[in-house]
Amino acid sequence: MAQATAPSSRFISGFGVQVLVGMVAGLALGLLARRLGVEEGQAGHALAETLHQVGAIFIQLLRVLVPPLVFTAIVASIANLRELQNAARLVWKTLLWFAITALIAVAIGIALGVTLQPGAHAALDAATAAAPRTNGSWLDFLTGLVPSNILGLNASTKVGEVGASTSLSFNVLQILVISLATGIAALRVGQAGEGFLAFNASALAVVRKVLGWVIRLTPIGTVGLLGNAVAQYGWTTLGQLGAFTGAIYLGLGLVLFVVYPILLTAHGLNPLKFFASAWPAIQLAFVSRSSIGTLPVTETVTEAGLGVPRAYAAFAVPLGATTKMDGCAAIYPALSAIFIAQFYHLPLGVADYALIVAVSVLGSAATAGLTGATVMLTLTLSTLGLPLEGAGLLLAIDPILDMGRTAVNVAGQALVPTLVAKQEGILDQAAYDAAAGVAPEGAVTQS
Repeated sequence: MAQATAPSSRFISGFGVQVLVGMVAGLALGLLARRLGVEEGQAGHALAETLHQVGAIFIQLLRVLVPPLVFTAIVASIANLRELQNAARLVWKTLLWFAITALIAVAIGIALGVTLQPGAHAALDAATAAAPRTNGSWLDFLTGLVPSNILGLNASTKVGEVGASTSLSFNVLQILVISLATGIAALRVGQAGEGFLAFNASALAVVRKVLGWVIRLTPIGTVGLLGNAVAQYGWTTLGQLGAFTGAIYLGLGLVLFVVYPILLTAHGLNPLKFFASAWPAIQLAFVSRSSIGTLPVTETVTEAGLGVPRAYAAFAVPLGATTKMDGCAAIYPALSAIFIAQFYHLPLGVADYALIVAVSVLGSAATAGLTGATVMLTLTLSTLGLPLEGAGLLLAIDPILDMGRTAVNVAGQALVPTLVAKQEGILDQAAYDAAAGVAPEGAVTQS
Protein backbone atom coordinates (compact mmCIF):
# COMPACT_ATOMS: atom_id res chain seq x y z
CA MET A 1 0.00 0.00 0.00
CA ALA A 2 1.69 3.17 -1.16
CA GLN A 3 1.95 6.24 0.97
CA ALA A 4 1.29 9.62 -0.52
CA THR A 5 3.24 12.34 1.11
CA ALA A 6 1.43 15.17 2.80
CA PRO A 7 1.43 18.73 1.48
CA SER A 8 4.78 20.26 0.83
CA SER A 9 7.10 21.92 3.27
CA ARG A 10 6.09 25.24 1.77
CA PHE A 11 2.66 24.76 3.32
CA ILE A 12 4.30 23.91 6.62
CA SER A 13 6.36 27.05 6.40
CA GLY A 14 3.15 29.01 5.92
CA PHE A 15 1.56 27.30 8.92
CA GLY A 16 4.67 27.94 10.98
CA VAL A 17 4.60 31.59 10.05
CA GLN A 18 0.94 31.77 11.07
CA VAL A 19 1.80 30.34 14.48
CA LEU A 20 4.68 32.82 14.89
CA VAL A 21 2.35 35.68 13.96
CA GLY A 22 -0.10 34.35 16.55
CA MET A 23 2.64 34.35 19.18
CA VAL A 24 3.61 37.94 18.39
CA ALA A 25 -0.05 39.04 18.40
CA GLY A 26 -0.70 37.23 21.67
CA LEU A 27 2.34 38.81 23.29
CA ALA A 28 1.29 42.28 22.13
CA LEU A 29 -2.35 41.90 23.20
CA GLY A 30 -1.33 40.39 26.53
CA LEU A 31 1.00 43.31 27.26
CA LEU A 32 -1.74 45.75 26.23
CA ALA A 33 -4.28 44.10 28.53
CA ARG A 34 -1.73 44.09 31.35
CA ARG A 35 -1.03 47.80 30.87
CA LEU A 36 -4.73 48.70 30.82
CA GLY A 37 -5.46 46.57 33.89
CA VAL A 38 -6.95 43.09 33.97
CA GLU A 39 -9.05 43.41 37.13
CA GLU A 40 -12.82 43.63 36.79
CA GLY A 41 -13.83 47.20 36.04
CA GLN A 42 -10.48 48.10 34.48
CA ALA A 43 -10.08 48.90 30.80
CA GLY A 44 -8.13 45.76 29.95
CA HIS A 45 -10.48 43.30 31.67
CA ALA A 46 -12.58 42.55 28.58
CA LEU A 47 -9.49 41.99 26.44
CA ALA A 48 -7.91 39.72 29.05
CA GLU A 49 -11.13 37.74 29.41
CA THR A 50 -11.39 37.35 25.64
CA LEU A 51 -7.83 36.04 25.44
CA HIS A 52 -8.58 33.62 28.26
CA GLN A 53 -11.71 32.29 26.57
CA VAL A 54 -10.03 31.86 23.18
CA GLY A 55 -7.17 29.88 24.73
CA ALA A 56 -9.51 27.85 26.97
CA ILE A 57 -11.73 26.87 24.03
CA PHE A 58 -8.72 25.72 22.01
CA ILE A 59 -7.45 23.56 24.87
CA GLN A 60 -10.95 22.20 25.47
CA LEU A 61 -11.20 21.15 21.82
CA LEU A 62 -7.93 19.26 22.20
CA ARG A 63 -9.00 17.75 25.51
CA VAL A 64 -12.27 16.32 24.24
CA LEU A 65 -10.43 14.32 21.58
CA VAL A 66 -7.81 12.86 23.91
CA PRO A 67 -9.70 9.73 25.12
CA PRO A 68 -10.69 8.42 21.65
CA LEU A 69 -7.27 9.37 20.26
CA VAL A 70 -5.30 7.56 22.97
CA PHE A 71 -7.49 4.45 22.83
CA THR A 72 -7.57 4.05 19.05
CA ALA A 73 -3.90 4.98 18.62
CA ILE A 74 -2.64 2.50 21.23
CA VAL A 75 -4.86 -0.34 19.98
CA ALA A 76 -3.72 0.34 16.40
CA SER A 77 -0.09 0.45 17.51
CA ILE A 78 -0.39 -2.98 19.13
CA ALA A 79 -1.93 -4.34 15.92
CA ASN A 80 0.84 -2.79 13.81
CA LEU A 81 3.49 -4.69 15.77
CA ARG A 82 2.38 -7.82 13.88
CA GLU A 83 4.10 -6.40 10.81
CA LEU A 84 7.51 -6.32 12.52
CA GLN A 85 9.71 -9.38 12.72
CA ASN A 86 11.67 -8.11 15.72
CA ALA A 87 8.76 -6.51 17.60
CA ALA A 88 9.85 -7.63 21.08
CA ARG A 89 13.36 -6.28 20.54
CA LEU A 90 11.99 -2.93 19.33
CA VAL A 91 9.71 -2.66 22.36
CA TRP A 92 12.40 -3.20 24.98
CA LYS A 93 14.88 -0.98 23.13
CA THR A 94 12.28 1.79 23.00
CA LEU A 95 11.67 1.53 26.74
CA LEU A 96 15.42 1.42 27.37
CA TRP A 97 16.00 4.63 25.43
CA PHE A 98 13.06 6.27 27.20
CA ALA A 99 14.90 5.54 30.46
CA ILE A 100 18.34 6.59 29.16
CA THR A 101 17.21 9.98 27.89
CA ALA A 102 15.17 10.57 31.06
CA LEU A 103 18.26 9.76 33.13
CA ILE A 104 20.34 12.27 31.19
CA ALA A 105 17.66 14.93 31.50
CA VAL A 106 17.22 14.51 35.26
CA ALA A 107 20.99 14.58 35.73
CA ILE A 108 21.09 17.93 33.94
CA GLY A 109 18.24 19.21 36.11
CA ILE A 110 20.03 18.20 39.31
CA ALA A 111 23.32 19.69 38.14
CA LEU A 112 21.69 23.02 37.31
CA GLY A 113 19.79 23.10 40.59
CA VAL A 114 22.93 22.47 42.64
CA THR A 115 25.06 24.88 40.60
CA LEU A 116 22.68 27.81 40.08
CA GLN A 117 20.76 27.48 43.38
CA PRO A 118 17.57 29.16 42.10
CA GLY A 119 15.79 28.71 45.43
CA ALA A 120 18.27 31.03 47.11
CA HIS A 121 17.41 33.89 44.73
CA ALA A 122 13.60 33.86 44.81
CA ALA A 123 11.85 37.05 45.86
CA LEU A 124 8.76 35.26 47.15
CA ASP A 125 6.78 35.33 50.37
CA ALA A 126 6.58 31.82 51.82
CA ALA A 127 3.30 32.72 53.52
CA THR A 128 1.58 32.89 50.12
CA ALA A 129 2.39 29.26 49.33
CA ALA A 130 -0.44 26.75 49.35
CA ALA A 131 -0.45 23.07 48.53
CA PRO A 132 -1.92 22.37 45.08
CA ARG A 133 -5.30 20.69 44.87
CA THR A 134 -3.88 17.79 42.87
CA ASN A 135 -1.20 15.79 44.65
CA GLY A 136 0.67 12.73 43.53
CA SER A 137 1.71 9.74 45.59
CA TRP A 138 3.09 6.31 44.79
CA LEU A 139 -0.03 4.67 46.20
CA ASP A 140 -2.29 6.81 44.03
CA PHE A 141 -0.07 6.11 41.04
CA LEU A 142 -0.16 2.34 41.54
CA THR A 143 -3.88 2.15 42.29
CA GLY A 144 -4.50 4.52 39.39
CA LEU A 145 -3.17 1.88 37.02
CA VAL A 146 -6.28 -0.19 37.72
CA PRO A 147 -9.19 1.18 35.66
CA SER A 148 -12.27 2.11 37.67
CA ASN A 149 -14.47 1.74 34.59
CA ILE A 150 -14.09 0.78 30.93
CA LEU A 151 -13.91 4.44 29.83
CA GLY A 152 -11.27 5.54 32.33
CA LEU A 153 -13.58 8.25 33.66
CA ASN A 154 -13.40 9.85 37.09
CA ALA A 155 -16.31 11.72 38.67
CA SER A 156 -15.97 14.40 41.34
CA THR A 157 -18.62 16.36 43.19
CA LYS A 158 -18.12 19.82 44.65
CA VAL A 159 -20.51 21.40 47.12
CA GLY A 160 -20.73 25.18 46.85
CA GLU A 161 -22.94 27.99 48.03
CA VAL A 162 -25.40 27.43 45.17
CA GLY A 163 -25.49 23.65 45.50
CA ALA A 164 -23.54 20.61 44.41
CA SER A 165 -22.01 20.12 40.96
CA THR A 166 -20.55 16.95 39.47
CA SER A 167 -17.84 16.96 36.85
CA LEU A 168 -16.27 14.17 34.81
CA SER A 169 -12.61 13.83 33.92
CA PHE A 170 -10.57 11.11 32.30
CA ASN A 171 -7.49 9.29 33.53
CA VAL A 172 -5.11 8.93 30.59
CA LEU A 173 -3.05 6.33 32.44
CA GLN A 174 -6.13 4.14 32.88
CA ILE A 175 -7.07 4.62 29.23
CA LEU A 176 -3.53 3.53 28.34
CA VAL A 177 -3.90 0.32 30.38
CA ILE A 178 -7.34 -0.39 28.87
CA SER A 179 -6.00 0.21 25.37
CA LEU A 180 -2.98 -2.07 25.82
CA ALA A 181 -5.15 -4.87 27.22
CA THR A 182 -7.73 -4.47 24.45
CA GLY A 183 -5.13 -4.41 21.68
CA ILE A 184 -3.35 -7.51 23.00
CA ALA A 185 -6.66 -9.34 23.47
CA ALA A 186 -7.74 -8.48 19.92
CA LEU A 187 -4.56 -10.07 18.60
CA ARG A 188 -4.84 -13.15 20.80
CA VAL A 189 -8.38 -14.02 19.66
CA GLY A 190 -7.14 -14.25 16.08
CA GLN A 191 -9.66 -13.96 13.26
CA ALA A 192 -12.45 -12.96 15.63
CA GLY A 193 -10.57 -9.74 16.43
CA GLU A 194 -9.92 -8.67 12.84
CA GLY A 195 -13.24 -6.88 12.49
CA PHE A 196 -12.65 -4.93 15.68
CA LEU A 197 -9.12 -3.95 14.61
CA ALA A 198 -10.43 -2.81 11.23
CA PHE A 199 -13.10 -0.69 12.92
CA ASN A 200 -10.50 0.73 15.31
CA ALA A 201 -8.27 1.70 12.39
CA SER A 202 -11.18 3.51 10.74
CA ALA A 203 -12.07 5.24 14.00
CA LEU A 204 -8.47 6.37 14.42
CA ALA A 205 -8.48 7.87 10.93
CA VAL A 206 -11.68 9.79 11.73
CA VAL A 207 -10.37 11.05 15.09
CA ARG A 208 -7.12 12.18 13.49
CA LYS A 209 -9.01 14.06 10.79
CA VAL A 210 -11.13 15.90 13.37
CA LEU A 211 -8.05 16.64 15.45
CA GLY A 212 -6.39 17.93 12.29
CA TRP A 213 -9.15 20.50 11.95
CA VAL A 214 -8.56 21.57 15.54
CA ILE A 215 -4.81 21.82 14.99
CA ARG A 216 -5.42 24.19 12.09
CA LEU A 217 -6.86 26.58 14.68
CA THR A 218 -3.48 26.69 16.43
CA PRO A 219 -2.58 30.23 15.27
CA ILE A 220 -5.81 31.53 16.82
CA GLY A 221 -5.35 29.44 19.94
CA THR A 222 -1.81 30.77 20.21
CA VAL A 223 -3.08 34.34 20.46
CA GLY A 224 -5.33 33.40 23.36
CA LEU A 225 -2.95 31.10 25.24
CA LEU A 226 0.13 33.30 25.10
CA GLY A 227 -1.84 36.53 25.45
CA ASN A 228 -3.64 35.25 28.54
CA ALA A 229 -0.39 34.07 30.13
CA VAL A 230 1.23 37.48 29.64
CA ALA A 231 -1.89 39.36 30.78
CA GLN A 232 -2.33 37.29 33.92
CA TYR A 233 1.29 36.91 35.04
CA GLY A 234 3.20 39.72 33.39
CA TRP A 235 6.87 40.31 34.05
CA THR A 236 6.51 40.87 37.80
CA THR A 237 5.77 37.24 38.65
CA LEU A 238 8.42 36.04 36.23
CA GLY A 239 10.86 38.42 37.85
CA GLN A 240 10.21 36.94 41.29
CA LEU A 241 11.06 33.52 39.91
CA GLY A 242 13.54 34.71 37.32
CA ALA A 243 16.40 32.48 38.45
CA PHE A 244 14.15 29.42 38.52
CA THR A 245 12.58 30.17 35.13
CA GLY A 246 16.01 30.73 33.63
CA ALA A 247 17.33 27.49 35.09
CA ILE A 248 14.36 25.52 33.72
CA TYR A 249 14.73 26.90 30.20
CA LEU A 250 18.50 26.48 30.33
CA GLY A 251 18.00 22.81 31.20
CA LEU A 252 15.38 22.37 28.48
CA GLY A 253 17.69 24.06 25.98
CA LEU A 254 20.62 21.83 26.92
CA VAL A 255 18.54 18.69 26.42
CA LEU A 256 16.92 19.85 23.19
CA PHE A 257 19.86 21.53 21.49
CA VAL A 258 22.88 19.75 23.01
CA VAL A 259 21.98 16.26 24.28
CA TYR A 260 19.64 15.31 21.45
CA PRO A 261 22.04 16.48 18.70
CA ILE A 262 24.90 14.57 20.37
CA LEU A 263 22.80 11.38 20.41
CA LEU A 264 21.82 11.89 16.78
CA THR A 265 25.40 12.54 15.72
CA ALA A 266 26.59 9.46 17.61
CA HIS A 267 24.14 7.43 15.51
CA GLY A 268 25.36 8.97 12.26
CA LEU A 269 22.33 11.24 11.84
CA ASN A 270 22.40 14.93 10.94
CA PRO A 271 20.77 16.92 13.80
CA LEU A 272 19.73 19.73 11.44
CA LYS A 273 17.74 17.25 9.37
CA PHE A 274 16.02 16.04 12.53
CA PHE A 275 14.93 19.51 13.56
CA ALA A 276 13.88 20.41 10.02
CA SER A 277 11.43 17.50 10.01
CA ALA A 278 10.39 17.50 13.67
CA TRP A 279 9.94 21.27 14.06
CA PRO A 280 6.19 21.37 13.19
CA ALA A 281 5.48 19.00 16.08
CA ILE A 282 7.86 20.82 18.46
CA GLN A 283 6.30 24.17 17.58
CA LEU A 284 2.75 22.91 18.05
CA ALA A 285 3.70 21.32 21.37
CA PHE A 286 5.15 24.63 22.60
CA VAL A 287 1.92 26.45 21.84
CA SER A 288 -0.67 23.83 22.81
CA ARG A 289 1.20 22.47 25.86
CA SER A 290 -0.19 19.04 24.94
CA SER A 291 1.88 16.00 24.02
CA ILE A 292 -1.27 14.01 23.31
CA GLY A 293 -2.87 16.80 21.29
CA THR A 294 0.31 16.96 19.20
CA LEU A 295 0.36 13.16 18.74
CA PRO A 296 -0.86 13.01 15.10
CA VAL A 297 1.72 15.57 14.01
CA THR A 298 4.48 13.88 16.00
CA GLU A 299 3.64 10.52 14.49
CA THR A 300 3.56 11.92 10.96
CA VAL A 301 6.86 13.79 11.19
CA THR A 302 8.42 10.64 12.65
CA GLU A 303 7.18 8.53 9.75
CA ALA A 304 7.20 10.84 6.72
CA GLY A 305 9.96 13.23 7.78
CA LEU A 306 12.36 11.11 9.83
CA GLY A 307 11.94 7.84 7.95
CA VAL A 308 10.80 5.61 10.82
CA PRO A 309 8.71 2.65 9.56
CA ARG A 310 5.00 3.21 10.04
CA ALA A 311 4.44 -0.07 11.90
CA TYR A 312 7.04 0.86 14.53
CA ALA A 313 6.28 4.59 14.76
CA ALA A 314 2.58 3.79 15.28
CA PHE A 315 3.59 1.97 18.46
CA ALA A 316 6.47 4.06 19.81
CA VAL A 317 5.05 7.55 19.34
CA PRO A 318 1.63 7.00 21.04
CA LEU A 319 3.39 5.20 23.89
CA GLY A 320 5.84 8.08 24.19
CA ALA A 321 3.04 10.65 24.16
CA THR A 322 1.74 9.19 27.42
CA THR A 323 4.95 8.10 29.15
CA LYS A 324 7.98 9.86 27.58
CA MET A 325 8.37 13.23 29.34
CA ASP A 326 11.94 14.52 29.53
CA GLY A 327 10.65 18.03 30.24
CA CYS A 328 7.75 17.40 32.63
CA ALA A 329 9.01 14.26 34.36
CA ALA A 330 12.78 14.79 34.50
CA ILE A 331 14.11 18.35 34.29
CA TYR A 332 11.15 20.11 35.89
CA PRO A 333 10.58 17.95 39.02
CA ALA A 334 14.33 17.69 39.66
CA LEU A 335 14.94 21.44 39.47
CA SER A 336 11.70 22.23 41.28
CA ALA A 337 12.44 19.89 44.18
CA ILE A 338 15.89 21.40 44.62
CA PHE A 339 14.41 24.92 44.35
CA ILE A 340 11.86 24.16 47.08
CA ALA A 341 14.48 22.57 49.34
CA GLN A 342 16.70 25.63 48.95
CA PHE A 343 13.79 28.02 49.48
CA TYR A 344 12.86 26.36 52.78
CA HIS A 345 16.52 25.87 53.73
CA LEU A 346 16.21 22.10 53.82
CA PRO A 347 19.43 20.23 52.98
CA LEU A 348 19.43 17.43 50.43
CA GLY A 349 21.88 14.54 50.57
CA VAL A 350 23.16 12.04 48.04
CA ALA A 351 20.29 9.67 48.89
CA ASP A 352 17.78 12.46 48.14
CA TYR A 353 19.29 13.10 44.72
CA ALA A 354 19.19 9.37 44.03
CA LEU A 355 15.49 9.38 44.91
CA ILE A 356 14.90 12.26 42.48
CA VAL A 357 16.54 10.21 39.74
CA ALA A 358 14.50 7.11 40.60
CA VAL A 359 11.21 8.99 40.68
CA SER A 360 11.94 10.72 37.37
CA VAL A 361 12.93 7.56 35.52
CA LEU A 362 10.27 5.26 36.99
CA GLY A 363 7.38 7.66 37.51
CA SER A 364 7.11 9.29 34.09
CA ALA A 365 3.77 7.67 33.45
CA ALA A 366 2.35 9.63 36.39
CA THR A 367 2.47 12.75 34.19
CA ALA A 368 0.16 11.22 31.58
CA GLY A 369 -2.42 13.82 30.64
CA LEU A 370 -3.06 16.84 28.51
CA THR A 371 -1.05 19.56 30.23
CA GLY A 372 0.86 20.26 33.40
CA ALA A 373 3.32 18.38 35.60
CA THR A 374 1.95 19.14 39.07
CA VAL A 375 1.27 15.46 39.79
CA MET A 376 4.87 14.54 39.00
CA LEU A 377 6.21 17.40 41.10
CA THR A 378 4.09 16.54 44.14
CA LEU A 379 5.01 12.88 43.71
CA THR A 380 8.68 13.89 43.89
CA LEU A 381 8.12 16.19 46.86
CA SER A 382 6.19 13.59 48.84
CA THR A 383 8.87 10.97 48.14
CA LEU A 384 11.56 13.33 49.43
CA GLY A 385 9.46 14.53 52.36
CA LEU A 386 9.53 18.16 51.18
CA PRO A 387 6.58 20.52 51.88
CA LEU A 388 3.89 20.24 49.22
CA GLU A 389 3.12 23.92 49.77
CA GLY A 390 6.32 24.59 47.86
CA ALA A 391 4.61 23.53 44.65
CA GLY A 392 2.19 26.41 45.16
CA LEU A 393 5.08 28.84 44.79
CA LEU A 394 5.58 27.72 41.21
CA LEU A 395 1.99 27.46 39.99
CA ALA A 396 1.84 31.12 38.97
CA ILE A 397 4.30 30.64 36.14
CA ASP A 398 3.44 27.03 35.29
CA PRO A 399 1.87 27.88 31.88
CA ILE A 400 5.04 29.68 30.83
CA LEU A 401 7.20 26.76 31.91
CA ASP A 402 4.84 24.17 30.45
CA MET A 403 5.36 25.49 26.93
CA GLY A 404 9.06 24.66 26.97
CA ARG A 405 8.55 21.41 28.88
CA THR A 406 6.06 20.07 26.35
CA ALA A 407 8.24 21.04 23.39
CA VAL A 408 11.09 18.97 24.83
CA ASN A 409 8.69 16.10 25.61
CA VAL A 410 7.54 15.92 22.01
CA ALA A 411 11.05 16.25 20.60
CA GLY A 412 12.07 13.24 22.70
CA GLN A 413 9.01 11.30 21.55
CA ALA A 414 10.22 11.70 17.95
CA LEU A 415 13.90 11.21 18.81
CA VAL A 416 13.76 7.80 20.47
CA PRO A 417 11.98 5.94 17.62
CA THR A 418 14.46 7.52 15.21
CA LEU A 419 17.46 6.31 17.21
CA VAL A 420 16.04 2.81 17.68
CA ALA A 421 15.12 2.52 13.99
CA LYS A 422 18.64 3.56 13.06
CA GLN A 423 20.16 1.00 15.44
CA GLU A 424 17.95 -1.76 14.04
CA GLY A 425 18.69 -0.88 10.42
CA ILE A 426 15.06 -0.12 9.54
CA LEU A 427 15.35 3.67 9.21
CA ASP A 428 14.67 5.09 5.74
CA GLN A 429 17.87 7.11 5.50
CA ALA A 430 16.84 8.76 2.23
CA ALA A 431 13.63 10.06 3.78
CA TYR A 432 15.54 11.30 6.84
CA ASP A 433 18.13 13.12 4.74
CA ALA A 434 15.40 14.72 2.60
CA ALA A 435 13.97 16.48 5.70
CA ALA A 436 10.56 16.81 4.03
CA GLY A 437 7.75 18.83 5.60
CA VAL A 438 4.43 17.36 6.67
CA ALA A 439 0.95 18.74 7.00
CA PRO A 440 -0.02 20.33 10.33
CA GLU A 441 -2.99 18.04 10.71
CA GLY A 442 -0.64 15.10 10.61
CA ALA A 443 -2.37 13.35 7.77
CA VAL A 444 -0.52 10.83 5.66
CA THR A 445 -2.92 9.65 3.02
CA GLN A 446 -2.89 6.18 1.60
CA SER A 447 -3.71 4.91 -1.84
